[in-house]
Amino acid sequence: MKRETINIDNIPKPVGPYSHAVISEGKYIFLSGQIGFTKDGNIAGETIEEQTKQVLENIKALLESQNLTLKNIVKMTVLMTDLTEFDRMNKVYEDYFIDSKPARAAYQVVKLPKNVKVEIEAIAVC
Repeated sequence: MKRETINIDNIPKPVGPYSHAVISEGKYIFLSGQIGFTKDGNIAGETIEEQTKQVLENIKALLESQNLTLKNIVKMTVLMTDLTEFDRMNKVYEDYFIDSKPARAAYQVVKLPKNVKVEIEAIAVC
């Protein structure tokens, strides 16, 4: 199996032993969960809206580094620490997926890395 790991400089470095993304067989790109940190490693804000926006901007930048767009995403998984904020997260999310809505699942978890409110991972086609 051919695979290529992707790490880019214009989003925060991974907070653990993983790559930003992996391309498999040149057909799919698997994006690691992104959290709401800016390129310099600071949290984008305290609200779910600010963090969701930064997560999606990080995903967008990662895809653009491979000449892809959000329209290439086929599946996303949203992890949140408080599902009562789901509607607020979803309002930001839907601004990024107007014409092309990927399949998606959302889960509440006890805690996320660096105490963020949201983490999103994605699978895209190349």
